[in-house]
Formats: sequence, C-alpha cells, structure tokens
Amino acid sequence: MQFLGISALILIAAAIAGQISVRLQLPAVVGELIAGVVLGPALLNWVRPTADLDLLSELGVIILMFLAGLDSDLSLLKRFGRPSLLVAVLGMVVPIIGGFGTGIAFHFNTWTSIFLGLTLAATSVSISVAVLQEMQQLDSPQGATILAAAVVDDILAVLLLSIVSSLAGPTLQSENKFPNLGVELLAQGGYLLLLLVVSYWLVPRFMALAAKLLIPQAETVIALILCLGLAYLADLVGLSTIIGAFFAGLACGQTSYQKILSKKLNALGYALFIPIFFVSVGLQLTLTGLVQDWQLFLVLTVIGILTKLIGAGGGAKLAGFSNASALVIGSGMISRGEMALVIAQIGVHNHLLAPDRYSAVVGALILTTIVAPLLLKVSIHRLGPDAK
Repeated sequence: MQFLGISALILIAAAIAGQISVRLQLPAVVGELIAGVVLGPALLNWVRPTADLDLLSELGVIILMFLAGLDSDLSLLKRFGRPSLLVAVLGMVVPIIGGFGTGIAFHFNTWTSIFLGLTLAATSVSISVAVLQEMQQLDSPQGATILAAAVVDDILAVLLLSIVSSLAGPTLQSENKFPNLGVELLAQGGYLLLLLVVSYWLVPRFMALAAKLLIPQAETVIALILCLGLAYLADLVGLSTIIGAFFAGLACGQTSYQKILSKKLNALGYALFIPIFFVSVGLQLTLTGLVQDWQLFLVLTVIGILTKLIGAGGGAKLAGFSNASALVIGSGMISRGEMALVIAQIGVHNHLLAPDRYSAVVGALILTTIVAPLLLKVSIHRLGPDAK
C-alpha cells in the first residue's frame, strides 16, 4: 500500500512541476525530471528508486517509444535513412573519443576509459521524443532523422557493449546471455529480420483481428500485446526493449487504427507510466558523490553535451542539413538515459568503474538529460524558415 502512496506523490509532483515548466515556456518533461531530483535522495529523500518503480518506469519508456513509432511518418524515416546513419555513427564516435580521453585524463585504466566512452555514446531519444511531440516536430525532417538515428545508435551501442564486454575479461562474460559473441550477434541479427517480417506481414493481420473480437478495446489490447511482445523479445536477445516497442508502433501506425491507437495510448501513457519514467530518471541522483567528485561530474557533463552536438550535428551537416537543422538534430541526440545507465551499472558490477565515481557519472548523465530538452526547444525555435 505504501507503493500506492508513493505513486500518487510522484504523479502529484510531476503534474505540478510540469505545469510550472509549461508556464515558464519550457517542455513539461523538464519539470518532471526536476521533480524526480527534488523528491529523490538528492534533496527531500521522500522517494527512492525501487523495483516497483523501475517496472513502471520501464513500461513508461516502452509505451513512449511505441507512441513515437505510431506517430512517425514511415516515408520520412525511409527518406532520411542515410542522414540518420551518418548522425548515429558520428554521434557515437565523437563521444567515445571524448569519454575515453576524459577517463585517461582522470587516470582511469584503459578498459574503464572505454566504458566511460560507451556510456557517453548511448543516446536516449525518449525525452527528445516528448519535446518533439510537444512542439509538433516529430514528423519533420529533423524529427525523423533523430528517431531513425536513435534506433541505429541503440543497436550500435549494444553491439559495441557486447564486443567490449567479451574483450575486457572473463568477469564480464557472466553478464552475457549467450555463450559467446558470435551466437549473441546471430540472435540479434535474427531478431532484426523478425522485426521486418512482423512489421510488414504479421502486424496488419493481427490488427485486422480487432474488428472480429467482441472484447472491449480490442484494437488497444492487440497493439499492447505486439508492443510488449516485441520489447520482450528484444531484451531476450540482448537488445534494448525500446527497439521492439518503436518498431511495433511503427508497424501499427501503417494500419487503419493509427488515430484511435494514438488517442487511447497517449491517454494511458501520459496519465501514469510516462510521468513516472521521467521522474524516475531524476531519482537516480545523489549529492554526496557529486560533491566529492565534482570535477569529473562537470567535465563529463560538458563533454557529454559538446560531443553529441559536434558528432551528431556534424553528421547531419555532412548529410546536407542546414546549420540550424543540424543544431536541432545534434540537440535531439544529447539526452542519455536507460541505455547509458545500464552501461554504467555493468561497469560498476564488473569493477571497471569504482562505486565512488559512479555518482559523478550518473549525475552527468542526468544533467545532460535535463539540459537536452532545453537546448532542443531553443534550437527548434531558431529553426524557423531554415527548415530543410
């Protein structure tokens, strides 16, 4: 019963902070992130991360990414496939170099420095999606490129993590779900092929069943089954759950049920699960580690922001976008989140990142995540008629 009270408190804080944020002409997600910082160990210490909150938070990000796929224009994603590849690759290479250099400068060993680079390379587009939706930019060329690049980014981050984990030493092998790297890559490749089959052949047929079922909200039930099922399979092969959720939404968005699913799942997601996800990100922050390791915290924050702006924005520029559009794309790729936190936690569990440095790393990830929607909103306002 205590969890029910905590959930109510989180929703109250998210609603108030989101309202204040919108009044200040900021994205509502900024207020929700700050609400998590205020409620959590960093300030009031009223709410702490728990397994129950983690579960609701995971459902929140899955539904958010399903909605992102549902509201995405598939023709735009196809059109901006090449730019998204450039954005994703350069948006990973530059942060990896920056994170590795930071690790060496702070006298970390080689593998710890590499893990630090991987942590900065991972993008969490969930928060950018919320801003893009709020500002009606999700179907713009910039929004489509950010979404497509984030999917590529997530796949590359997991593949690189698998490779580094297999090379870093035998202690990391216990984290893998497969006996060796080859089997893991084969399973992940098979899953991506399955996504194509499911998206183009199975999803339309499954959604057609909704007209024949007599149960209430049949189309919503089937859509959620597809969303959660593909997210589960993604996790099973070592990929992020958001990959499955996004492609499930993308496939459902090509059916005649797109509008009704968008209306009903937006109500479900933004009423409960999505605010809890954003507040939970802010709950990860603790002040003790930040005070003791403030230099690493500040350097990682600056490096985390600049390397994504330079890398992802530079990739967009090479792909032919204008300076203003490249700035939007670079800003949209700044936020970190669940994938970056997973990489950092793997580093701690395998003694590649000392626990007393963990707070500084997590603090930097959270601060970049808070800064990202602010930069994204400013860059979108500056875009104006310069849009590609």
